[in-house]
Amino acid sequence: MASSSTPSTTKQWVLANRPTAAPILSGDDATFKLQEASLPALKDGQILGKVLYFSNDTGLRNFIQSTVAEERFYVPMVPLGSPMRSGIIAEVVASASDKFKVGDNVLDFHLGAWSEYVVLEAANSQPLAPLPAGLSATHFLGALGASGLAAYSGLHFAAQTKPEHTVVISAAAGATGNMAIQIAAKLIGAKRVIGIAGSDEKCAWVKKLGAHECLNYKSPTFAADLKAATPDEVDVYFDNAGGEILDLMLTRMKKGGEIAVCGAVSTYNSGQPTVLRNWFEVVSMRINIRGFIMLDYMDKVPAILGELIGAIADGRIVLQDAETIVEARIEEQPEVWMRLFSGGNQGKLITKLII
Repeated sequence: MASSSTPSTTKQWVLANRPTAAPILSGDDATFKLQEASLPALKDGQILGKVLYFSNDTGLRNFIQSTVAEERFYVPMVPLGSPMRSGIIAEVVASASDKFKVGDNVLDFHLGAWSEYVVLEAANSQPLAPLPAGLSATHFLGALGASGLAAYSGLHFAAQTKPEHTVVISAAAGATGNMAIQIAAKLIGAKRVIGIAGSDEKCAWVKKLGAHECLNYKSPTFAADLKAATPDEVDVYFDNAGGEILDLMLTRMKKGGEIAVCGAVSTYNSGQPTVLRNWFEVVSMRINIRGFIMLDYMDKVPAILGELIGAIADGRIVLQDAETIVEARIEEQPEVWMRLFSGGNQGKLITKLII
């Protein structure tokens, strides 16, 4: 069913050019192009959603250009001329599905688009359950979405983190990092949890979340600070950064230490190959490096969400200040997303779309 005001067109951003370094936001070589597109008639099992929120994630950079061959990438990349993808929360404005009615709010983790209105498959869309303490449903895009699930699965399954471990987490003030700090410190009870973030202010917040220490990687004394903070070396490194921080962390790992690689945000826009001067540490110290993605553990998602929601309800996990929500028109979305790469967020960066 649909109302008489159901739109027939939408503004949307499409991928116009694949970037080789940082995405370009204007000019003839701009990475994205804003266009007006027709909305197709709904088929059985589809819904039309008015987008309320976009999920902004650094990993989307790899959806538009990656050093990994397309046939080896873990999800289909965005084809040229197609809408830019992202997680969304949307309000149903028309439905050809028994699963949702007009007025329902739905979540789509990855198959939404940078568009004012989107046609979604009802089977791939999730209803939004109420959260404890009146928390905003936007947390389903972050702490209770792909970010939180990645933090949990990386620590528990990829790295096999235990209470006796010393754990270091990079990008600790980001969407995944802040949840990894809290999961390591409060759910696993790791002996020592150390965050790495990009400012003293962010480090102060990370320590409030439960980290025993947090180090500012922009400090000229960062290398010495890291050594001083890890006198017994490191059992588990949860890597969101890659690049120079990963290179330095190789020198602090225990023999047989575990590195769970979630991302490499420092390298996505560099346009240069990653250089690891300390790579032979992997051999010398028998370091285990394991890449992972949250999608590997979809069968465990209900149990993970149950544990995380329980921890939020009893106060072990705190979501206060864990979102940066930016109100913006569709024309501004690429600029909002790019704030991720300059540290313009604390916790999850979300766009509240103004239509």
